[in-house]
Amino acid sequence: MADEQTSAPDSTAVRVALWRAMHVQVDPPPHVLQDEIGLRLAAPDDDWRGRPDMDPDTTRGFRAAVVARARFIEDLVAEQADRGVTQYVILGAGMDTFAQRRPEIAYRLRIFEVDQPGPQAWKRHRLVELGYGIPEWLHLVPVDFEASESWLERLAAAGFDPAQPAVIVSTGVTMYLTEDATAATLRQIAGLAPGSTLAMTFLLPAELLDDADRPGLRKSKEGAQAAGTPFISFYAPQDMLALAREAGFKDVRHVSGASHAERYFAGRADGLRPSSGEDLLLATT
Repeated sequence: MADEQTSAPDSTAVRVALWRAMHVQVDPPPHVLQDEIGLRLAAPDDDWRGRPDMDPDTTRGFRAAVVARARFIEDLVAEQADRGVTQYVILGAGMDTFAQRRPEIAYRLRIFEVDQPGPQAWKRHRLVELGYGIPEWLHLVPVDFEASESWLERLAAAGFDPAQPAVIVSTGVTMYLTEDATAATLRQIAGLAPGSTLAMTFLLPAELLDDADRPGLRKSKEGAQAAGTPFISFYAPQDMLALAREAGFKDVRHVSGASHAERYFAGRADGLRPSSGEDLLLATT
């Protein structure tokens, strides 16, 4: 769509992409996730690794948490694809690169990336410019959330079949939304076809974090506030599970960041571990 207005992705999306690349460039193998495509998309200045938010020592826990959640999501998608699920929806896709990095799984799916029109038009342009293109199984679905557009209606118009099961993923979004808005999204997803799976991240209240991670959360909150995108919602795990049950999900489960540490970082000689603070809701219809 040549007439789309492009706008750069938000700073959080870029930071996550750069941290994923930092994991490959700074941390010794084995790498939990190999993703330098986001770095290519972002194309930062040559001195990007010298940015304060890229300091390899002070950001190592956040870097590990970002790659851990991405790896968990990819393992989930691969598992569901093996079970015959053929639709994968990424809400707030940002600079997700699954389709480019994992084509051996992606080509078996119809992938729907939902995002704001401006940043998504920018991403479309960059994918074409870098030679990745937009394969026929990848659907970039622009949704103007600020104009209250229905993401489900836009998904259906893009070819999504609500009568067939899907994997729906939302990472790094709930902290920016009111509880009512998150509950509304949960109700919409809970109404999808039986056998659908949702993975949604949420931030923990400060009192539930490890002591060492509280200053990092405070800095993140201050940075988000300064950028005009304040964190407004935090959830204890039991509260998020209750919200999902009330929305109508048949089965709900809490996946802690600590479980990511055991699953993906056990036995590392460098002691790399994810910071605490972000957990996952895993729910099925």
